Amino acid sequence: MLIAKNPEFEQIVKTAVLTMPAAMHLGFHFGHIAPGEVELVQPYRTELTEHNGLFQGGVIGALADFAGGAAAGTLLPVGWVNMTADYTVKLLAPAEGETITARGHVLKPGRAITVATADVYAGETHCATALITMRNVPLAKE
Repeated sequence: MLIAKNPEFEQIVKTAVLTMPAAMHLGFHFGHIAPGEVELVQPYRTELTEHNGLFQGGVIGALADFAGGAAAGTLLPVGWVNMTADYTVKLLAPAEGETITARGHVLKPGRAITVATADVYAGETHCATALITMRNVPLAKE
């Protein structure tokens, strides 16, 4: 069981993620959030799809990145932030439906680097799996 180092982790992570311009454009919302775990729900919008109405692969990858990064963010100490260092996405099946859901989970927390996974589902269909590496850094002091 992972333990949050910041008692305000839920609000801090939600605010940090949902105020990013890319997140605002995508329009997803948080489902579940706990230490080392996050669920993001992306509603269907035509501008996030391919010509055939399926969710576009880049949107799926971005949602997975946000889910893994947010899961890693739940374990940061007060005054720290994280940013993506690397991620790899494997698309497994077409993503169609009213929503897709990304479930991020920390595999290996660390002081400087945290590794997480994210699985993306359309209903019961497992559409993608990602491996995400996050760089953890202290906020700059003004």
